[in-house]
Amino acid sequence: MTQDLVERIYEAAFVPEKWSAVLTMASGLSGSASGSICVLSDTAPIRGRLSFASSDHGEALEGVRRIFDEFVNGDHWQFPGVLRMYTLQPARFVHVEAFMTPEDIERDTQRLRLRALGIGAHLCAAVPMPSGELVTYVFQRWNEAGGYGQSEIDRLDGLRPHLARAGLVAARLGLERAHTTVSALQAMGLPAAVLTSAGRALAVNALMEAMASIFRPAALGRMAIADAKANRLFQEAVAAARSEIEPAARSIPVPAKDQQPALIVHLIPLRRSATDIFSGADTLVVATAVSASAAVPSPSILSGLFDLTPAEAKLATALAGGSSLEAAAAESGVRMTTARTHLDRIFRKTGTSRQGQLVALLKGTQLL
Repeated sequence: MTQDLVERIYEAAFVPEKWSAVLTMASGLSGSASGSICVLSDTAPIRGRLSFASSDHGEALEGVRRIFDEFVNGDHWQFPGVLRMYTLQPARFVHVEAFMTPEDIERDTQRLRLRALGIGAHLCAAVPMPSGELVTYVFQRWNEAGGYGQSEIDRLDGLRPHLARAGLVAARLGLERAHTTVSALQAMGLPAAVLTSAGRALAVNALMEAMASIFRPAALGRMAIADAKANRLFQEAVAAARSEIEPAARSIPVPAKDQQPALIVHLIPLRRSATDIFSGADTLVVATAVSASAAVPSPSILSGLFDLTPAEAKLATALAGGSSLEAAAAESGVRMTTARTHLDRIFRKTGTSRQGQLVALLKGTQLL
């Protein structure tokens, strides 16, 4: 089984979906309840993946999952035990609590909650990455299974070099995939970038780099849009992609500036797999030009582009067709107060502030 697992570890470096099976098999090999991978950084949110060895202890597993999700979505990770362990950098799996004081343990609310659910011993291995990030592999046991014996620790230690190498390979491949993606879009004539969950630009093609008057570098390698209203919507979308379990695509209008035409900036969440855990690739950004047109987008197209509700899209389509707000309200079968509320929301979602500006944007919108 160990040789088969080693082969699967290296397979997972190239086929991200395999990491769940690797964690499950390694948990079974060591008598663990679960296994997890987390990527920790001082400048980016935690990225992680958790897998259980079996479906036993159903309610407790749900509780463990919630605690793990809270940890991944938390604002910090600087736990004393992990920091002390990283300072010593042991090249093996160790008991995290061995690096914690009794006071540390009592202040660790997540660990106390796990204990209440029946989780006992933790084994952890920390692997520093060239990017400055720290990858941790953590395995946990049920209290009823007792502590880890030396033979079980030895089995995990035998896997550690393979887990470390596979993680390094996965991170590099993820970066290469990001560059390949934006290069392919450049060949199609589309400015594009791949962002991490923290909004840092992981890969940017030359077409987007040439649009320096529209897309600006920001602190910590992040990307921003020069237009203030569009940038507010852009940053909100990046933050939403990080916080939502299943983020939706988002499209943001950017007004024309200097010699650059008006744009629609599309944010597309990338597949949330272990590749993204190691590389940090999280969101694809693609810009498409808007050109003048007499065509009016259908409500369904507007809903997809600007996240409008069906009622908002119907009102926007009527306005773009030349109707007044009063006529559009009557056509939509809503009161004027409701129509004004819809219009305010449409302004906010499209980054416009006047009805004429909104109509011009909607008439110029074209599909990808």
